[in-house]
Amino acid sequence: MIHNISYRTFVYGTENEDKVKEAVKTLFPNSSPQREETEGYYKNPVLILQDKIVKKREIHDFILTLNQSSSSTDKILNNLHRKMDDKGNLFLRFDKQKAYLDELEIVEHGDSIHVKIKIAAYPARKDVALKLARKLWG
Repeated sequence: MIHNISYRTFVYGTENEDKVKEAVKTLFPNSSPQREETEGYYKNPVLILQDKIVKKREIHDFILTLNQSSSSTDKILNNLHRKMDDKGNLFLRFDKQKAYLDELEIVEHGDSIHVKIKIAAYPARKDVALKLARKLWG
């Protein structure tokens, strides 16, 4: 039901890269993110960690982890229409600090782990993807 999952998060100069990687491991235990060094608005160093999950087992494990958190599944279902684009991509954000503590919390703020879930909908339309997503988290 899912083609792939990609994520991206930022490591700011005030954060510890290893701790942010541990937070990512809460969501994606087998992921080895690629690193991209860049600089922020005020010329401060910023590191981008990102990866794409395509293995079915890892995708399945991610869905199981999400489904174990009833508050996460409730937030997903309540905001599904708003968080999905016309091509069936579901966009979620997880709190980095909570993820570091092995907790999953879907948030609205930007300082988070940004996750894009490509729902395997045929045809690739929002209405079809919404039905499939409701089955996954319903």
